[in-house]
Amino acid sequence: MSGVEKSWEPDAPGALDGIRVLDLSRLVAGNAVTHVLADHGAEVIKIEKPGVGDDLRNWKTEGVSTHWKVYCRNKKSVTLDFRHPRAVALMLDLAATSRVLVENFKPGTLEAMGLGPDVLHERNPDLIVVRISGWGQDGMWAHKPGFGSLVEAMSGFAAMNGFGDRAPVLPPLALADMIAGLYGAFSVMVAIREIERKGGKGQVIDLPLFDPIHSVLGPIVANYDLTGRVPERLGSLSNQTAPRNVYRCRDGKYVALSGSMQAMAERLFRTIGRPELIDDPRFRTNTDRVRNNHELDPIVGAYMAERTQNECLAIFEKAGVTVGAVADVAQLAEHPYPLDREVIVSLPDADTGRLAMHNVIPRLSETPGRLRRPAPELGEHNAEIWAGLGHDPSVLAREGVL
Repeated sequence: MSGVEKSWEPDAPGALDGIRVLDLSRLVAGNAVTHVLADHGAEVIKIEKPGVGDDLRNWKTEGVSTHWKVYCRNKKSVTLDFRHPRAVALMLDLAATSRVLVENFKPGTLEAMGLGPDVLHERNPDLIVVRISGWGQDGMWAHKPGFGSLVEAMSGFAAMNGFGDRAPVLPPLALADMIAGLYGAFSVMVAIREIERKGGKGQVIDLPLFDPIHSVLGPIVANYDLTGRVPERLGSLSNQTAPRNVYRCRDGKYVALSGSMQAMAERLFRTIGRPELIDDPRFRTNTDRVRNNHELDPIVGAYMAERTQNECLAIFEKAGVTVGAVADVAQLAEHPYPLDREVIVSLPDADTGRLAMHNVIPRLSETPGRLRRPAPELGEHNAEIWAGLGHDPSVLAREGVL
């Protein structure tokens, strides 16, 4: 089993204790927002459709809902049928006790349900409403579907990713959703800070998937403004620094190298026995090296190809050159580094016995996040949450609300 064995800590404190978060979202981005908050102590309550639940539950491997188990740990689950006449009133009761509400319906849907921000803020002026969509709550594309793959294509990311002689490449993970999730968790804390700082009130956070992923692409628009050039896809080469690539070693394994600092590039040239390249006009500065990357890269690659991965790693580590192994998940799961740092942990699981997943991040010295409880079964906390608001969950169930 991969990862350091840990146990759930149901009573562990957290920095966000006392903050109730309502998660009406489905799939990745909203769950990514609330995942971070839950890991640090927030009481995150998933509001799910009876008998169906969040679609993330259906993303399975070998019949196991691994995405759900990883990104919905530390959360609670209640069910609510929004088609029922009592649903809005019940939701408002829940919102009145909460600090944050996260949703990712198509823009306008929350208003059509009778739960728009104006209604929510009338009941709870301090509520922070996070509204996730593909393209934003207003503007010319607000009405368009906004799945992450479309945003990754439109944002500029896919056009940069891959090799120039092949089609653009979408990421093999929900990249736009995860980046938006991290921005969303940060924006929630900014909004909470505003309330605490000067007694401000709740607000609406408009969080499209497009803006965050575009923001992490660096100065691509600034560069285009300056040059009028669209950068070519270079695989693992870089338009900004050289040398930088993944290189195949003699044993068929790969290493990654980044010589993004001048001193590092010079150290690399000495290490591979080519000190004359330091003063070669083609490679003297970073700008020179980027311009002549297609001449430089084969030189570095030839050195790697004559040695095994372990030989390359040993040589460059001794020389202080920034080279690392390209590890697949099997190598990563057994590597001493993530085990030593407890980056990967193994936790008790009702379906598999134990299940590996990433640990809580980031690490705080005084108020660390904790792994309190596994991802909930659908409606597992109906009795606890609805009874806490003065409603009889058995009556609600008989009425078909839950």
